[in-house]
Amino acid sequence: MATSSFLLPCYTLLKLFYFLLLIEKISLVSVRGLTGEYDLIDVESLMPSSSCSVPHNGTSPYKLKLVDRYGPCSPLGHQNNLSLVEQYDLIMQQDQSRVDYIHHLAAANTSSFNPLDARVPTNEGRSLGSNNFIVTIGLGTPPKFFSVEIDTGSDLTWIQCKPCDLCHKQKDPIYDPHESSTFRSISCFSVYCSQLKRHSCNWWTFFDCLYELQYGDDSITQGSLVKDTLRLSFDVIHNFHFGCGHLNRGIFGMEDGLLGLGRGSVSIISQAPQFYGKVFSYCLPSKPTIDGYLAQGSSATGIKLPPNEFGFLATVLDSGSVITKLLPITYSALRSTFRKHMAKYRTAPSWKGLDTCYDLTNYQNVNVPTIELIFDSNVIINIGISGRLFRYKKSQMCLPFVAITNENDPVVIGNLQERTYNVVHDMENNQIGFGANGCS
Repeated sequence: MATSSFLLPCYTLLKLFYFLLLIEKISLVSVRGLTGEYDLIDVESLMPSSSCSVPHNGTSPYKLKLVDRYGPCSPLGHQNNLSLVEQYDLIMQQDQSRVDYIHHLAAANTSSFNPLDARVPTNEGRSLGSNNFIVTIGLGTPPKFFSVEIDTGSDLTWIQCKPCDLCHKQKDPIYDPHESSTFRSISCFSVYCSQLKRHSCNWWTFFDCLYELQYGDDSITQGSLVKDTLRLSFDVIHNFHFGCGHLNRGIFGMEDGLLGLGRGSVSIISQAPQFYGKVFSYCLPSKPTIDGYLAQGSSATGIKLPPNEFGFLATVLDSGSVITKLLPITYSALRSTFRKHMAKYRTAPSWKGLDTCYDLTNYQNVNVPTIELIFDSNVIINIGISGRLFRYKKSQMCLPFVAITNENDPVVIGNLQERTYNVVHDMENNQIGFGANGCS
C-alpha cells in the first residue's frame, strides 16, 4: 500500500465542508467539491462494454483477482439472461434493503454501535445486499476451484454441494465432498456448530451439524457445516469450516457460493488469524471491464492515526452498499453545487431515488466537478468518476448520492465511492484505511 495511506478510528468528530464552506459539525464525514476543478470525461467510457479488454492489474501472486459479477471479466458469463435494466433494478432494490437494516441496527444500538460490526445478520430475515464482486477460491484435495461472492457483512462461507436437493444453476461443477481426501464432517455437538446463528443436528447421519441462512427476499441456503482444505491464491488453510449447501434457492446468480469476510467466529478472517492477523484489504475496480483484488493480511504503511472520539454519529463503510447516503444538510449542499456546475448539460428524470440526473446522449466529453470525502485528521478520498456519475445509460446518468431520511441514522459510504482505493479492514484494532491508486 502507498505511503500516503491512512487508518481511521471507528468514531470521529465530523468536519463537514463543501466548496471550502464550513457548514456544521454534525457527523463523521465531510464532503467537499473543489471549485473550478473538473475532470474531462469521455461519455462513451462510462458505458458498459461487452469485452474484457484490460488485463489484470494486480502485481502480487497473493492477491485474489476480484471482478464485477455482471461484467465481461466475470468467470460466470451471462447470468440468468438478465438485461442491463433488470440488473440495475435488482442491485438498487437490494441496496436499499441493506441500508435499511444498517440504520435499523444503529437505532437499536445507539450507545454501542460499531461501524465495523454493521453486518447484515441473515437470520434476521433481511436481504443479503448488493455484493456484486467475485473471487475464485480452491477447495478440497486435489483442489477444485469455485467462483464466490465476497461479503464483508456475512460470516459463514458456503458453496453449493452434492448431494444437491435443490441448487441454483452455476457455471462450475458443484462441489463433491467424496472427491476430496481432506473433507470431514462436523458434529452438531462441536463448539464450531454452536457458533452458528442457526444450527441443528442431522440425526440420520451420525449427528452432523446443519446450518440455515435465510434472507428477506426469500433466498435460502441450507446444508451441513463441514471442513476441508481452502486455497486462497498461494495460501493453504487446512480444516477450514464452511457451509456445504444442499438446498439453495432464491435470487442468486451463477456464482457457486459466498466468501464471508465478517467479524464473526466462523468468518475466514477469524478462522485464520495466524495467516492474516484479522486484516484484509480490497480494491474495487472502477468499471466492469477491469478487475481489482482481494488481499488477506494486507497492512498499510505510513499509518496516521487520528485521536479517538466517541459519542458522535458514526459513518459506515460498506462494500455491500452501492449508493452513498449522506445527512440531509450535506446532500443538499452537494446537490445544489453539483447542479450549478453541471448546468450546461440537459437534465434527465430522477431514477431509483437519484434526483440529479443528466441526458448526455449528444455529448462526446463532459466536464464533471471533483468531489472529495474528508475524514478527521484531513484523511481525504478523491472520488473517481464512477462515484460521481452512475452510468445507467447515456440519457440518464445520475449523481450517486442520496439523503438519509432520519438525521440520527449513520452516514453510509457505498462501494461506488470506494472504487480504485486500497481499502484496509483491520478488525483486530477496529480501524479502516485508504490508499490511493489501489488497483494500479
